[in-house]
Amino acid sequence: MPSSQTLLYIVITIGAIALVYMTIKDLIKKPGKQDGAGNEGLPGGNTGPSAAVLPLQLQAYERLVLLVDRINPQNLVSRIYQPELTVVDMQIAMVHTIRAEFDHNISQQIYVSPTAWETVKTFKEQSITIINQVASQLPQDAPAKELNKQLLEVYLQSEESPAEVAAQILNAEAKKIMK
Repeated sequence: MPSSQTLLYIVITIGAIALVYMTIKDLIKKPGKQDGAGNEGLPGGNTGPSAAVLPLQLQAYERLVLLVDRINPQNLVSRIYQPELTVVDMQIAMVHTIRAEFDHNISQQIYVSPTAWETVKTFKEQSITIINQVASQLPQDAPAKELNKQLLEVYLQSEESPAEVAAQILNAEAKKIMK
């Protein structure tokens, strides 16, 4: 039976592959279906980006890149950690923060492509899964710093951070709408 860390690496790898696949699939199928402005999902999408919509789209991509950074478990560790927390307390706080940040930005999906939104949703779920899997390997009453240490080790050992992959996809999508 594979170790828990092996399973975590598999989850991270599958998620990264899924994100890259969705982006490539989107890039391949869209050239024939849009006008090149990148606003195919908006009313009047065939008329080019309006002066009012383009800034909103760019702002949405900015907010989603910021969201990805804020819900990255590596960054959550430093923002949430308090010495008196246990593993379970830290796990709950991290998952709650991820969900709250995501819920706060849920309206941004109106302005971004389905691929970009799916990237953010996938990253959110991957982050929660990794936190829960690492926490389940530790004693519940252990100090939170043990969870933090294990999470950071998982991310340091992965070849490419899921947050970096998600941010790259969002950046590429934002650049497409500016063309």
